[in-house]
Amino acid sequence: MSRRDFRSRSREAVLNIAAAGGAVCILAVVCAVLFNITLIMFKTGSMAPSIPAGSLAVVREIPAGEINVGDVVTVDRPGKLPITHRVQAVAAADGDGRTITMKGDANSEADPAPYVVERVRLVLWSAPGLARPVAAAANPVVLGATTVAVSALVTWVLWPRDVRRKSGQHVAA
Repeated sequence: MSRRDFRSRSREAVLNIAAAGGAVCILAVVCAVLFNITLIMFKTGSMAPSIPAGSLAVVREIPAGEINVGDVVTVDRPGKLPITHRVQAVAAADGDGRTITMKGDANSEADPAPYVVERVRLVLWSAPGLARPVAAAANPVVLGATTVAVSALVTWVLWPRDVRRKSGQHVAA
């Protein structure tokens, strides 16, 4: 394989990888919007060992009527950070609401008071150690550098080539 063929195939491979990555990102955004899926980061170890501190979790918003004992859910608390613990008990409340008792897997006692909720975010899965890299990627400097790098890569891949060189003609200087 000639050096020119290698460069051409390299550019094509890079472009295909970038296109696949872009398609995955678009699909992820569409799924997130359609299915109410978001990410949460665990700062404490109250759910260890099943979900240790520093984990990233994918959550989906569900109505309170779909909550089951044993589910790991995130509850929003007015004036405080949300809390994610395992459901210990579920009872009917006014309207579509439910009163749930929760407890962190690493905690010896249930949370001090039950939560009355109409909607919660159900943890679908989690990945230990991903919270820091995702948080770092959201830094404006990292986002700017990534944008510049991707722009340079796309420019390099799509930059017009000298047609005369490809046809075997040499340009006299």
